[in-house]
Amino acid sequence: MKKLVFFVLIAVLAFGMLTGCSRGGTGGSGRITVRFATWDDAEDLDAQQALVDRFNASQDGIRVVVEAYGGDFDTKVAASMGSRDAPDTMYMWNYPAYYRGLEVLDPYIAKEGADFKSNYFEAMWPYNSIGGKVYGMPVGFTTHVLYYNIDMFNRAGVSFPSGSWTWNDLRQAARRITEFYNDGKTKGFVFPLEYDPYDYEMYLWANGTAFCSPSGNAEGFVNGAAAVEVYTFFQNLLKDGYAVADENGYGSAIIRNGSAAMYINGSWPIGSLREAGINFDVAPIPMFKPGQKAPSILSSSGLAMSADSRNKDAAWEFIKFWTGEEANIARIDYELPVLKSVTQSQRVESDPIKKMFFDMLRQSEGYTPASFIVDNWSQLDDRILLAMERMWNPTSYTNPKEAADAIVR
Repeated sequence: MKKLVFFVLIAVLAFGMLTGCSRGGTGGSGRITVRFATWDDAEDLDAQQALVDRFNASQDGIRVVVEAYGGDFDTKVAASMGSRDAPDTMYMWNYPAYYRGLEVLDPYIAKEGADFKSNYFEAMWPYNSIGGKVYGMPVGFTTHVLYYNIDMFNRAGVSFPSGSWTWNDLRQAARRITEFYNDGKTKGFVFPLEYDPYDYEMYLWANGTAFCSPSGNAEGFVNGAAAVEVYTFFQNLLKDGYAVADENGYGSAIIRNGSAAMYINGSWPIGSLREAGINFDVAPIPMFKPGQKAPSILSSSGLAMSADSRNKDAAWEFIKFWTGEEANIARIDYELPVLKSVTQSQRVESDPIKKMFFDMLRQSEGYTPASFIVDNWSQLDDRILLAMERMWNPTSYTNPKEAADAIVR
């Protein structure tokens, strides 16, 4: 995930308390203007504009204007909050960095009735909340699953992954595939050398631990015995030669060129794997111990409201539309829906590939990433990333306990 320098953001926000107010008004059109900031561009932006146009056509008193921030999204959002000129609504994922400048949405949600909130998958709410308060409405998501190359498994005579697989089963499959090809470059499994700690925490969850306690204490958790067991497992896959750590990405390119048979990722690579002609399927993330739940991290997006907006009721109407059934259906070709009703009405889970992401979603309820709990997450994040690189870089293979202890020193 992108990293923000939290103290800079806080300083900008503090400076903004002394200046300006959010723009509002009708823009001379007789309708309330709602500013909507998005991080998308190119084709995605065209699709978003078409959907905004659909909303505007349905409204007599509200007009939404799109502000495309693209790659400058974080910088522009932080600056706009600092000057008290933030868009009325904006895409959001990094709530820990921005929530001080966002509107608490619980009162708006409550007015819509109990059925409104319950239509969203429960696992979404921890990723759109801070301190038990909702700051954004879920827009889209992906969980993570195990991708595997069907042809490589068949050639090696290895049974396909299943819902009962443990990480030891994955290890044995990776060993057999690596030994079958025996060419020095084809491996059974690939994972990133620089694994985003946000994503990697799901493996700790599967082993009954996390990067921190529920109160945000990392000592004894990120370097605890259960966490070290997970780090050691991944290191041993590399040291034994059954896996490769991708130095240039998440592993997708290595999967596409047939140099590895398995990896774990979200829904993003589905299209590129098909375009590359890879005969693949997906399975649940393996368990560390038989019968023990293996949850997934969520990579999710939400739509938030500026606390300084002068048009909050109008902004809420747009938020409801953008996260509601019509918009969920409009985005269904490229985004997994967050509403139970849309998943059912559009028979999304009749696609066995997509169904696996929803299966993982349901078994991932009740988990909150450390980034939403730890006050100084950006610092801890950097230390974890450095420790992982030391553990998995073949030039060092630092002892996992030693590397983990260095995180909290």
